Amino acid sequence: MRLALLPERFAICRLPSQQPVPSWFHFRGELTSITYTSDECSIVCQEDIVPQDVHCERGWKAIKVIGPLDFSLTGILATLATPLANAHIPLFALSTFDTDYLLIKENFVIDAQKTLNQSGHEFVDA
Repeated sequence: MRLALLPERFAICRLPSQQPVPSWFHFRGELTSITYTSDECSIVCQEDIVPQDVHCERGWKAIKVIGPLDFSLTGILATLATPLANAHIPLFALSTFDTDYLLIKENFVIDAQKTLNQSGHEFVDA
């Protein structure tokens, strides 16, 4: 699978489920995401736009699966997540209509790239 490490640093934020999209949030860069459930609102965005008082995890890097991927394909995330899990590298997975993203804490990125390369995946320029 062809992968690209995005240059930005990301934050994963948790807001109350009924909160409207915050005024500080705006689309910027390669990846932003808002997901509402009955329990929460999760926002993935570049970390430098997130105010310090927002409940979030900072210091994530994103690995993009080069797509678009067909919906009939199976096991995409498993082929990426399994070797990372075996190497004890945590991840946060995010999917869009066209492709998948793996968010990896910055201190695990080098090991994640090495692990994925050894598993037959190829990194290309973002």
